[in-house]
Amino acid sequence: MPLAEQKRVYTYRDYLNWDGDKRIEILDGGLYMQAAPSRRHQEILSELHRQIANYLVGKNCKVYPAPFEVRLETIEIPEQIINVFEPDLSIICDKNKLDDRGCKGAPDWIIEITSPSTARVDKIKKFNKYEEAGVKEYWIIEPEENIVSVFTLGDNKRYGRPEMYAGDEKVIVKTLESLEIDLETVFS
Repeated sequence: MPLAEQKRVYTYRDYLNWDGDKRIEILDGGLYMQAAPSRRHQEILSELHRQIANYLVGKNCKVYPAPFEVRLETIEIPEQIINVFEPDLSIICDKNKLDDRGCKGAPDWIIEITSPSTARVDKIKKFNKYEEAGVKEYWIIEPEENIVSVFTLGDNKRYGRPEMYAGDEKVIVKTLESLEIDLETVFS
């Protein structure tokens, strides 16, 4: 949710100076506070992380759960970076995008688990930013409905219509060869 009316533009420099106890994202220079995730959110996140991490053992890609910072801009000057996100899961296959703080540039795959306070941002604002930055695969998970929307970047650099999955299906990941996510265990 956006913080109170703001007149200034916040940057990565501000983000670096915040108290570590607060989960805050910056979207086009505006601040967005993230509430503590629910138990259900954490269970879904943990199971997804387990399945993905197990698959990635011995492979080049890495999976990072939140809090893990993603700076979509590849600019080196902190005062010019106005988008800093903490996706629920970030999967990065290019180790050159990784630094001690997180990821600089677009991860290959991002997963966001919605809550009533984040759904609008996840489905509209982050969707547009991830698409624009070139995130190859973007999943939006709606825990209340046990629904997963999978967006895959097309040749035209747009996501287009999502593939939709329900809670008892298996989803084949497009960006990682032969990885299949079992939603029944994710949502159980």
